[in-house]
Amino acid sequence: MDLIELARNSLLVIHLIGQAALLGGFLTQMRAASAGEAKILQVMMHGAWTALAAGLLLVGLAEYRVAMGADFEVNHMKIGVKSLVITAILILLYRQRKKDSVKAGAFWAIGGLTLANVVLAVFW
Repeated sequence: MDLIELARNSLLVIHLIGQAALLGGFLTQMRAASAGEAKILQVMMHGAWTALAAGLLLVGLAEYRVAMGADFEVNHMKIGVKSLVITAILILLYRQRKKDSVKAGAFWAIGGLTLANVVLAVFW
């Protein structure tokens, strides 16, 4: 395994850990959400930022590999859509983070968008 592949795999693991933290935080608050008492957990904020940062680094590394002659193309449309989704998640998280309880619509949107981002990554 060369250094570039090691870096890619390491960033991918970090990216997945960020997504898992975001989704895990959402899942742990589902019972509280049914009672109208869901909160934005710090793990959700950190997970979203970790996923975004690692994703951006993955894109940079992919562009570098293409510039060095790798035989694949970067799917810029997929990256753009996934970037919009994580940006929407971060906006929702920041708007709801200091409230005693998260509005139900915002809470379910965070979970739905997080799941959508995972589905986009796997199926696109």
